[in-house]
Amino acid sequence: MARLTRYRRESDVSYAEGVFATLELLDARPRQVERVLLASRGEPNEGVAKIRALCSDREIPVEIDSHTIERVTPRASHLALGVFRKYETSLDPAADHVVLVAPADMGNLGTIARTMVGFGLRSLALVRPAVDAFDPKAIRASMGALFRLSIEYVDSFEAYVKRFPRPVYPFMTDGRIALGSAPFESPCALVFGSESSGLPATFHELGESVAIPQTEDVDSLSLPTAVAVALYERVRRRLGSRAP
Repeated sequence: MARLTRYRRESDVSYAEGVFATLELLDARPRQVERVLLASRGEPNEGVAKIRALCSDREIPVEIDSHTIERVTPRASHLALGVFRKYETSLDPAADHVVLVAPADMGNLGTIARTMVGFGLRSLALVRPAVDAFDPKAIRASMGALFRLSIEYVDSFEAYVKRFPRPVYPFMTDGRIALGSAPFESPCALVFGSESSGLPATFHELGESVAIPQTEDVDSLSLPTAVAVALYERVRRRLGSRAP
């Protein structure tokens, strides 16, 4: 196999750093896994034992290679590295989607991915320009939850709407309805802007813009927090509607 190098966006492969993210990779995307590297000092670790068992069941090569792990992740101290081929996924047209317009922070993307999985959403659209979902930094921030999502990049929000016609709920600090009043007709698109500037004013005309109530002591919530609050309200509403 080719020598593993530090990750680059144009690479055909990427890797999951650490025991937990590697276990998520092996569970969610085993067919994409090329091999797993283990650190020699990780043998007593319970998670490493689980990795070995999963790789044995799925006939995935395992190598003891502390040197490569340290070379490609020099600022970390990982016991495992799951190397996988990049893959394409498609959004479920019958499901609700989270749409991120021009997300720029890989840590935020990873946090949002984990939040989505926690609240039961699995379809994420990224409107370019956007960060690389396969970057190990994003995977690490998600603790491997990115492997459980279907992610598609689109060149513009107009292209997304054309492909997935549905009610659109842009989240904006000056949204015209409060979060508690949003109907969340399903399937719908929950749309969030970039970390630095949010959504342009034109999004008021593209759907029913939603504001999350907050004090005036901060100008806005962070992007991962806004997504978490929105998804919590969506799930709370649906669970409440099923209550006896």
